Amino acid sequence: MNRYELALVLNAKIEDDARTAAVDRAKEYITRAGGTVTEVEEWGKKRLAYEIQKMNEGYYYFIQFEAPSETPAAVERDVRIMDNVLRYLCVRKDEA
Repeated sequence: MNRYELALVLNAKIEDDARTAAVDRAKEYITRAGGTVTEVEEWGKKRLAYEIQKMNEGYYYFIQFEAPSETPAAVERDVRIMDNVLRYLCVRKDEA
């Protein structure tokens, strides 16, 4: 099992319950693909480095999980089509 981190930038104009639902859906995608979520960090609303879809702010979430090597591709495939996700990135965390 490898350790990974999924970074999500969500639309800042949606309600709190819709944001929570989007994060829960991303966690569901991880568990369905064979991973286990270990931690979820919410960084809150931050200013974006550049405008994305005519928005200057977004909510940042970082989801750490452990999974086999095939899981990140499956998770990215599912997250790519989520409505309120502006940007995402899934990276492997080094053992340190």
